[in-house]
Amino acid sequence: MKRLNYFIFSGCLLLLTTALIAGCTSTKTTTTARTATEQLLLSTATDHALQDTGFEMFAGRKVYLDATYFDSYDPKYVLGTLRDAISRAGALLENTASNSDFIVEARSGALAIDESDTMFGIPSIGLPVPLAGTVQTPEISFYKSERQRSTAKFALLAVARDSGAHVYSTGPLDGKSFDKHSRFLFISWRRTDVPEKYTTAQAAKKYQTWFPQYDQSNLTSTNPPAK
Repeated sequence: MKRLNYFIFSGCLLLLTTALIAGCTSTKTTTTARTATEQLLLSTATDHALQDTGFEMFAGRKVYLDATYFDSYDPKYVLGTLRDAISRAGALLENTASNSDFIVEARSGALAIDESDTMFGIPSIGLPVPLAGTVQTPEISFYKSERQRSTAKFALLAVARDSGAHVYSTGPLDGKSFDKHSRFLFISWRRTDVPEKYTTAQAAKKYQTWFPQYDQSNLTSTNPPAK
């Protein structure tokens, strides 16, 4: 009888311990509809396309950015990058066309990603199994590469607000970005020009397209800081 009670007690203790351990290690994982890699590839291609826009001629003049003819993925990032470029060139950004000297119209020709895969080995195939449907066999690859390349194409037109006369055309502004992951047997490596994909600052700086800029002369304050 004592032996039976001992086994019952030990079993209950084991079940309780298992339940406690399972409860302590429970985790919840969430994800987003779009991957970070996708968004970084598109934004990096945008940065490459717009890094040389030539807005210096509008320094000190009032400029309004018109997005009427602009349609693209991630439009707010693209238009925000354009506003940044106009401002960095010394132009004065206006929120309405009526207050501006010049209107800059933006349009998009492309902002998307192409994918390509290469594999040497035995691909995964479906095998029919009686009473069980189709079972996928595991992929056996000696070499495999997965490549994503994003392409951006934009164009800008500047006209005088009062007369509508042509002032400036950029022509096509194109930029590209890529991310390639390769594996040979058990060895894998990555090649990319996306700075945020690098873990070291030195490697990321190699592909950085712009650097912080500030204008001390524009930092005015009517109320000096309290002492």
